[in-house]
Order: sequence, then structure tokens, then C-alpha cells
Amino acid sequence: MRKLKLIWDFHGPNAAKTSEHHHIHLKEYIKIEGLDISITGVSTISDMHSIAFLVVNESEMKPIRDTLKPHRGQVYTEA
Repeated sequence: MRKLKLIWDFHGPNAAKTSEHHHIHLKEYIKIEGLDISITGVSTISDMHSIAFLVVNESEMKPIRDTLKPHRGQVYTEA
């Protein structure tokens, strides 16, 4: 089954802290909704750009996308 990475981008001098804070809310949402999502995280792209993300099965993506409104998404491949 294909997995999708839903991504929230944060820019500016506080991007890293903002993405960390958003990640907390993503984990809270997963817990409250009882979702089976184990891949979440934060990545620093540059000093002025960080992301928060979660990975979902493609079949489960639409309601999560519609509720959480990620900025973008991409096909997830494990490294």
C-alpha cells in the first residue's frame, strides 16, 4: 500500500520552534482520533525553513488532509 507524507512548511527565524510546536499538535490529533500513525516528525531544511510531517496510508489520506489542511504532500519512501 502506498504511503503519503503530509507536510506543513514553516518559514522565518522561528521556523524550527514553530514546526516543533505543530508536531505536538499532530501527535495530539493522532491520539485523540485513535489513528494508527507511527511516522511523524520534524525536519530542518535551512535556518529559515522547517517542516512538520506525518505519514499516512493513501486510502486514509483524504479525511486527514481535509481536517488538518497540510501545505503539501508527497509519496513517502523509506530511506
